[in-house]
Amino acid sequence: MLAATGAVLIEGPRGCGKTETARRAAASEVRLDVDDSARSAGELAPELLLEGARPRLLDEWQLVPALWNHVRRAVDASSSPGQFILTGSAVPVDDVTRHSGALRFSRLRMRPMSLSEAGTSSGEISLSDLLAGAEVRAADPGLGIKDVVDLIARGGWPSLLGRPVANAQAALRGYLDETTRVDLRRVDGVARDPRNVARVIRSIARNVGTAVSARAIAADVGGADGPIDHHTVIDYVSALTRLFVIEDLPAWSPSLRSRAALRSAVKRFFVDPSLAIAALQVAPDRLLRDVETLGFLFESLVIRDLRIYAQAAGGSVYHYRDSSELEADAIVELADGRWAAFEVKIGPGSVDQAATSLLRVAERIDLDRHGAPVALAVITGWGFGYRRPDGVSVLPIGALAS
Repeated sequence: MLAATGAVLIEGPRGCGKTETARRAAASEVRLDVDDSARSAGELAPELLLEGARPRLLDEWQLVPALWNHVRRAVDASSSPGQFILTGSAVPVDDVTRHSGALRFSRLRMRPMSLSEAGTSSGEISLSDLLAGAEVRAADPGLGIKDVVDLIARGGWPSLLGRPVANAQAALRGYLDETTRVDLRRVDGVARDPRNVARVIRSIARNVGTAVSARAIAADVGGADGPIDHHTVIDYVSALTRLFVIEDLPAWSPSLRSRAALRSAVKRFFVDPSLAIAALQVAPDRLLRDVETLGFLFESLVIRDLRIYAQAAGGSVYHYRDSSELEADAIVELADGRWAAFEVKIGPGSVDQAATSLLRVAERIDLDRHGAPVALAVITGWGFGYRRPDGVSVLPIGALAS
């Protein structure tokens, strides 16, 4: 991206590795979240912060929003790419694209580490190769259900990868507490009730992986006086999204050749499944006795990794659901129109049912407009990777990579 445009904007949640990634490519830096004098100078003369060897890193640039226009002008004044790297863990309420960054900025979305990036996945199955029609073959990566629960609970946060799960969860509960008490105000300067925000976060955690509405969340978090206003929930969710804590999964909208109607509601997810467990304040071992909740949390882990791997392939991830309740947990669609459908089942015992559902989804799609799926696959928590006689592949999450 640095070779293509004058500036690269890296966005993502706090603690996912944006700064350390950017520092590997930067020749100089200013870190606005820790340098009070730099922030003060930026308020008076933002152009001063641009002085230094390039590529110059402007870390947490949104703390001095005027920097956007000054970087844009500096890029316009230079004919060379790779001038600036901006990182941010929040999107300013005033949309910076009101002053276009087209042909000046590239945007890079970062998330916590996938299992492949964290060194947990064997990487025997490449999503890019799968989308190119490659055969699926992988040995059992050796994960068991306890291992999967630990991976979900620890998450992909670089600083937590080597910690015991209990310690990682304690840190993540602090992360959410800081989000409700401090970070939300930094987004737009609006004071929100931290207790209500925490209740909304817990409600989303209880309903993770579902299309729960703002009204349902409002009813869920209401006390003796009844539900809070659903517009308040919408405001909280919007702010949490701008902080990259929540990343909802949009619905896929293909043309169908059946009379079923598509449903357009988003499915609720955190940027990392570990945040859902932290919000619920449940010991990971208890999840072994709550198979339904564990299934949704495993789906969250898979969606996180699919988003990372699909992004590397130039694709996006959606979910599919129609009025007949037929659904696919994930659709990966590439820029050239190729698509693949995935079902997520933590245990291999549900593969047959999931494969049947995927084949039915493929029958619903208007193939004249969208083409046949390049892959149909069931992603499991453990087991071997292979292609079934019906053409549906089985992919253990511990063997998947970009």
